[in-house]
Amino acid sequence: MTNYTIILILLGLMVLLNVVADRIKIASPIVLIIAGIAVGFIPDMPVPEIDPEIIFLLFLPPLLYDAAFNIHFKDFRENLGTISALAIGLVFLTTAGVAVLSYYLIPGMTWPLSFVLGAILAATDAVAAISITRNLGLPKHTVTILEGESLINDASALVAYRFAVAAVMGTSFVWWKASLTFVLLMAGGFLVGMILGKLLAVILRYVRKNTMAVLAFTLLAPFTTYLVAEELEVSGVIAVVILGFGVSMLSERQFSPALRHQSKTIWEVIVYLLNGLIFIFIGLEFPVVIRNVDSSRFLPYIGYAFLITIVTILIRMMRVFAQRRRLEKGFRDPKMQRSRRAITESALLSFQESVIISWSGMRGIVSLAIAIGLPTHLKDGSPLPMRNDIIFIATVVVIITILGQGLLLPGIVKNVTGREVGKGA
Repeated sequence: MTNYTIILILLGLMVLLNVVADRIKIASPIVLIIAGIAVGFIPDMPVPEIDPEIIFLLFLPPLLYDAAFNIHFKDFRENLGTISALAIGLVFLTTAGVAVLSYYLIPGMTWPLSFVLGAILAATDAVAAISITRNLGLPKHTVTILEGESLINDASALVAYRFAVAAVMGTSFVWWKASLTFVLLMAGGFLVGMILGKLLAVILRYVRKNTMAVLAFTLLAPFTTYLVAEELEVSGVIAVVILGFGVSMLSERQFSPALRHQSKTIWEVIVYLLNGLIFIFIGLEFPVVIRNVDSSRFLPYIGYAFLITIVTILIRMMRVFAQRRRLEKGFRDPKMQRSRRAITESALLSFQESVIISWSGMRGIVSLAIAIGLPTHLKDGSPLPMRNDIIFIATVVVIITILGQGLLLPGIVKNVTGREVGKGA
């Protein structure tokens, strides 16, 4: 009952803070996180625990589904090369980069533990990226790439995390097995999303005259799809994204304008509430993780988190600009332009877009959830080394990226595009 009361209070606080954020022209995630930190430091304040399973099952499916539903699939497919480079290649590159830095920088870090931290911080967060960039008037092309990357990279990061944790537990890492597992997880998620999308289409055609039934089934679909995929041990993230694409195309063909409007309104309310709770939870978690870390390590760990954040930004920048060069080279190559991999002019990245995309790699609730979900003990029953330290560093990195990158992003957008943020592209 206590947690229920706290959640209601936080929801009310979140609504008020969103209004404040709109008035002071600061992205709401930034305001909500600061408020969450402040509330968490209130003496004797009962803070609800973040359950990773709740985050992955209750928060992630509807948010991924809504984002996929609202992306035009044609635009997503046109930019799939860039999206894949960021959502897959960049995730594993960031995992390795953070692991190398952590191993040589943080005392006591082993290679397996370093790769665990790297995997935790490898993926940008769909909720953070979309929420912070939503009102910046970014070009449609840029938004498609950022949202598309955020939809897929959670799956890549979770695979990297699984193998890193297995290595900590004593399981040997084999490259070909890891690669095969990744392909199977992605392909399996795609298949589950396709099958359940087709099944949902059949059900919706049968109940199409009952508006409430249609809305209810579309609300249940992302949760069911994610759960089925995870039970089958394939990617629930990819399954929900594919479902979102499928239902989006179905709604354009078969849903009446009135039904689409009702559905949009319901989802906007759901996403609004979930987004707000997520950012308050991130802020609330900071005082909690502080209590679990030796006070003598507090300042050094904040310094490590700051350096890790800089490295992730630099790695992202190098990958984005490398992709920009690759696209331009492919666009000028006559042989490639005659192949199925032909690059269209609209898929090219401008210098301005590359800068904005490079700076928009905020971490968020997924990184925090998988950090908190770290096993507490090894197979032999001994405590997992540096578990609290890893959670603390990951939490600080998440907060730095959202507050730091989020606060600076409007100025960067203004400088590189030459227009006031918030104005349409």
